[in-house]
Amino acid sequence: MKNRNVYFALVLATLLLVFGVWILAFFRSTLVTKRMETPQAPPRQNAKAPAVPQLFNPPRPEDAPESIRAEVMLGYRIMTETKKYAGKYINNDLSCTNCHFDGGRSINSISLVGVGARYPLFRARRDYTADLTLRTQGCFERSMNGTAPAYNSQIMQSLLVYFQWISKGIPIYAEQPWTLPHDLGNSHKPDVANGAKVYTDVCARCHGDNGQGTPIAPPLWGDGSYNDGAGMHRIRTFSVFTWRYMPKSAPTLTQEQALDVAGFVHEKPRPKLVSTHPDKVEQIIPLSEVK
Repeated sequence: MKNRNVYFALVLATLLLVFGVWILAFFRSTLVTKRMETPQAPPRQNAKAPAVPQLFNPPRPEDAPESIRAEVMLGYRIMTETKKYAGKYINNDLSCTNCHFDGGRSINSISLVGVGARYPLFRARRDYTADLTLRTQGCFERSMNGTAPAYNSQIMQSLLVYFQWISKGIPIYAEQPWTLPHDLGNSHKPDVANGAKVYTDVCARCHGDNGQGTPIAPPLWGDGSYNDGAGMHRIRTFSVFTWRYMPKSAPTLTQEQALDVAGFVHEKPRPKLVSTHPDKVEQIIPLSEVK
């Protein structure tokens, strides 16, 4: 009788153990499934940047098709390590990623995501519609204070392939709310004296007391900075960028402070623009006559 009771107890214990293992496995698989079904959080961004729209989903450079992957990767390297990969075309201490964070893939900067779908675009500077090549050549001449790579150069072609890749999935001329606005829409007149104080209190720790730059931030004036033809040499552009994104990863300036410090930096010495190719598109055929 005792042996039968012991045997029954062992069988019951075994059944309970098997049942417990099954229950544990069931709930564990359910939790995993729930986690997998939970959508990923959108990219982190600062509160001043526009909300991340569904279209903003730049692919990784390394995920490009094999047929263009090498060129895409080179384009990304040119963006993030400009002096190393395109040093012959620049003449200052800047890198493209100083304004276009993460090679232009970040929404928390002047993003280049979708630029391949946004150009050709009318450019007031040229008084004509310009393609992405002309736009990029202008960046080398102005922001990089250098010379424009030729259209058929490896540098330019790799950049164009990279721009197209990170614009994947964005319809031609679709609205892109993450592009940098024209200005702040604020009528505040820059106060250069207060801008000097803002620079000392907020900016100098990264950009240097004399705007010379540091290992963690680029120079804002002097020979190592952009020249007087660059977009950042416009108070409206500099102030929008500064208000939205500076200090990097933790923007805290008011619009008025951003305008003030933009006015302060604008008055500092910097190189003069020396164009390496005509700035205007030669217009031989009057557009008014085209039907």
